[in-house]
Amino acid sequence: MQIGKTLKQFAQEEALNHPEIPADIASLLDDLAVACKYIGSLVNRAGLLDIRGAAGAENVQGEQQQKLDVISNEAILQGMAHTGHLAGMGSEEMDDPCQIPKGARRGDYLLLFDPLDGSSNIDVNISVGTIFSVLKAPESGRDVVEKDFQQAGSKQVCAGYAVYGSSIMLVYTSGFGVNGFTLDPNIGEFILTHPNMRVPADSKEYAINASNYRYWEKPVQRYIDELVAGKTGPRGQDFNMRWVGSMVADVHRIMNRGGTFMYPFDTKDAKKPGKLRLMYEANPMAFVIEQAGGAATDGRTRILDIQPEGLHQRVPVILGSKNEVERVTGYHQD
Repeated sequence: MQIGKTLKQFAQEEALNHPEIPADIASLLDDLAVACKYIGSLVNRAGLLDIRGAAGAENVQGEQQQKLDVISNEAILQGMAHTGHLAGMGSEEMDDPCQIPKGARRGDYLLLFDPLDGSSNIDVNISVGTIFSVLKAPESGRDVVEKDFQQAGSKQVCAGYAVYGSSIMLVYTSGFGVNGFTLDPNIGEFILTHPNMRVPADSKEYAINASNYRYWEKPVQRYIDELVAGKTGPRGQDFNMRWVGSMVADVHRIMNRGGTFMYPFDTKDAKKPGKLRLMYEANPMAFVIEQAGGAATDGRTRILDIQPEGLHQRVPVILGSKNEVERVTGYHQD
């Protein structure tokens, strides 16, 4: 049996073939992969370890933290703080940027992450995941400030996600396509299993929380009405809705067979212009989707062109198969 390339081997070769990719990104990814393996092992044993359920506190987003949110957050912070790659970190679960400990070697990169996306689904054994984004630090050797992280998504050096499902996978891009790796538990390594992942330009599947229909803007209602009408409507074909409620799981399905994921602007909470976080969710997923041939907008603007105004900024998100995303974005422009 031929053994496939490991994540680190592949990333090293990719950097050699594309000088634009910093050589130390391979090592950074390998260190991050260790944290993802640890989180994945806890997710798989959550019921046995009694680490399901609420932690009894809210995060900066005003959301009820799950026990595994807290544990996963600490796993990445501790796993990455002493690697020498980072100048600082930002987490969805923390109000302020995390500094590299005194005495630890500081690197040239910033790491942003959602430690456990979809954690509310843990109790019902639905796939969850980790989302990450890597930026170049404006300066190295000093404590980071929030402004350091406020870079447009187009500035990302690397981004991706890990999905903890029937198998554990890590999917990433450094700007030269998207590749997926599956964890082989027998040897403890992520092995290349999904080379050059591509999102079909057209699709008959879509993912959206239909219970919010009455709160959507007219362009989104128009688009969804057309899909629901199926063969009897203006599109002349049937569509299927698939909604997991875990962004990682929904986007991973789209990465494998196409579709459109939407969490559009709605009026349900006037204080929130969108549900998803630009820095921790929208930017990294938009980078991955675009590198796989898809598209990602907030309904009006390309996600990767949005200039962040805060570490925890929220935005609407429409991403996936290019032709479908362009259609619903066009309805907004009309």
